[in-house]
Amino acid sequence: DGDGWALARESAADALTLRLTGRLDSRTVGAVWGPALAAAAGAPVRLVVDAAAVGYCDGAGIALLIELRRRQDARGADFALVGASDQVARLFDRYGRLPAERPPAPPVRRDLARRTGDATLASADGLVRLIGFVGDVTLALGAVIARPALLRWRDTVRLGEAIGVTAVPLVILLGVVLGLIMAFQSAVQLTYYGADLLVANVVGLSMVRELGPMMTAVILTGRSGSAFAAELGAMKVNEEINALTTMGVDPVRFLVIPRLVAMVVMAPILTVIMDLGGLVGGGVVMVGLGFPPVIYIDQVVGVVSVSDYLGGLLKSVVFGAIVAGVGCRSGLATAGGPRGVGEATTRSMVWGIVLIIVADGLFAVTFYALGW
Repeated sequence: DGDGWALARESAADALTLRLTGRLDSRTVGAVWGPALAAAAGAPVRLVVDAAAVGYCDGAGIALLIELRRRQDARGADFALVGASDQVARLFDRYGRLPAERPPAPPVRRDLARRTGDATLASADGLVRLIGFVGDVTLALGAVIARPALLRWRDTVRLGEAIGVTAVPLVILLGVVLGLIMAFQSAVQLTYYGADLLVANVVGLSMVRELGPMMTAVILTGRSGSAFAAELGAMKVNEEINALTTMGVDPVRFLVIPRLVAMVVMAPILTVIMDLGGLVGGGVVMVGLGFPPVIYIDQVVGVVSVSDYLGGLLKSVVFGAIVAGVGCRSGLATAGGPRGVGEATTRSMVWGIVLIIVADGLFAVTFYALGW
């Protein structure tokens, strides 16, 4: 009917015929959609759509025909389109073609031996790359020691400020809290034996030998190691590392060595601050127990030897090198776009903490063997 449409329904015993007339386009198909679907819902076995009187049909009309057939297929009934012009039949055949059913993919079965082999090869490849990175860092560090002018001093100082100065409040807070906790917990037990004064021994030795260097390294791993991984990872994703290599600049000497030097220098300083914070926290508890501050100080000085301080500082230097090395290595090994940067950051934190704990265990065995 010109620019409009008309729908006629003819029922038979085994078939329902819908006669469409007029235009089926984006302006009219919205009005015919509901009545056509409602009429087709009562088709007994077979639905026949007679489109002989359809003067024009666009994509919206083809969508109506496809939906009618889809509903018939869902009911397990037949569908037939008759009387359609060549244009309508061609569009319906092109866009109404049913997707070919793909057989389900067989499950991938990988036996234990193959999985073990793949994991072993991946681990071996990672180990080789790690050894290569350590070698590159060693060579670059040797070159910087031989010629200090090769070190980017301005960037090293800036990194040292970001690593150390901004971390001082957090280190002090954590040190004081650790000292308070250790003093309270040890005082509860030592009070039963009348050995309250030995709380100073527990706090002093624990902070200087173990907790000071380790907790400082954990803080640096979360703050600076992850920052190194994210920064270098973003540079790797943005092809900046490749640009440095193309220009003849060694990325290890240009990017890794300043971060390594800044971390190794700042880690012992932060460790000393952590130790002092822990001793202050323990001193607060001792004063609360009725001991004068001078007694607490004399007890700490008497029980903590110079070797204990030197051992803690040596640990902090090694821990700082581990944090910087793991962070930079994770950043330089980044792949896969922004998602890879996040994975590199997480990987640097996890492996940094794991290696710090392993190194601390090795230090404990070594110090015991040396009689420290």
